[in-house]
Amino acid sequence: MIAKLNLIALLSLLCFTACQGQQKTKDVKNETPSTNPLLCDIETGMCEMPSNETKDVKNETPSTNPLLCDIETGMCEMPSNETKDSTSEVVQTTDKKVKLVYFTDPICSSCWGIEPQLRKLKLEYGDYIDIEYRMGGLLPDWNYNSGGISKPSDVAHHWDEVSVHYDMPIDGDVWLEDPLNSSYPPSIAFKAAQLQGEEMANLFMREIREMVFLKKVNIAKWEHLATAAKNVGLNVEQLKTDFEGKAKTLFEEDLKMSRDFGVRGFPTIFFIDSAGNKETVYGSRAYSIYETAILKINSSITKIEYDKNWETLFSKYNSLTAKEFSALSGTPRIESENLLNELFDKGILERLTTKNGSIWTLVN
Repeated sequence: MIAKLNLIALLSLLCFTACQGQQKTKDVKNETPSTNPLLCDIETGMCEMPSNETKDVKNETPSTNPLLCDIETGMCEMPSNETKDSTSEVVQTTDKKVKLVYFTDPICSSCWGIEPQLRKLKLEYGDYIDIEYRMGGLLPDWNYNSGGISKPSDVAHHWDEVSVHYDMPIDGDVWLEDPLNSSYPPSIAFKAAQLQGEEMANLFMREIREMVFLKKVNIAKWEHLATAAKNVGLNVEQLKTDFEGKAKTLFEEDLKMSRDFGVRGFPTIFFIDSAGNKETVYGSRAYSIYETAILKINSSITKIEYDKNWETLFSKYNSLTAKEFSALSGTPRIESENLLNELFDKGILERLTTKNGSIWTLVN
């Protein structure tokens, strides 16, 4: 058993471009590369950014690692600089009862891992919540790295392990075949998409995540961002203009906001009401944790009942993994995959299969 844990720790060390790392053991302090921004911890479920604090690193994350993610907490952490809590100052008034300020990154695998929970929240509490997506800047570039791990290919196997942990299809071979040099371009593109509407921007984010996690597409390249924009119906020319202009400023504002909020990694979600009362959920958590946070902020909110048949779910969401369909329909995981495959065999759904799972879309 000890040997097995040591092996996992070693794999975590070698797989540094994912948003979730391996385990939280007493050896993490010594074995995790402190200069690795993409090593995420599966135990914590968080992808961490560099921290100026060095104490208690064995249970947290390396102090200089901007992408050290912990699978246990489901989070990729950022700097833990001591900053004042300004969430009540920054949150904007909304007609919904609870605002969710969601700090994320297009290539954070922990964030991909919570897609089932977020989609269910939107179905059950969509009338009462407003989700505001903010970009956190997980991977500026590779120049930060001065440690023993120095190339994107080291993360490929780690993403494959993350896929198994979250039961969400991820193919880490993108880091072998066409590795990304930064997560900034897709983040800026998302800010440009927001200028064309939040709903369109959210569709765009989902599209580029499917591209990088399942289709092994380098979404740091404009040509692929343009394809994603066209696929979801965005004005590509306008997106390009904004991508090269005002979206960069908006992205910088998001980075500043993450510092003001004291965000140290992804995913981080602040649940805030109009009075500034808040609950915070760090990392990838069970659905009940997010639900509880909403109800702590406003106990008068009632859950919305929705149809759980496949027709309704695919009318709400164009693409679904088996994990997502199971979470949204309440159907056991194995039965969910069998049903989706039956619909594929009947020509009702299309299926994209990776080495680590599949995703289904409604046939147009």
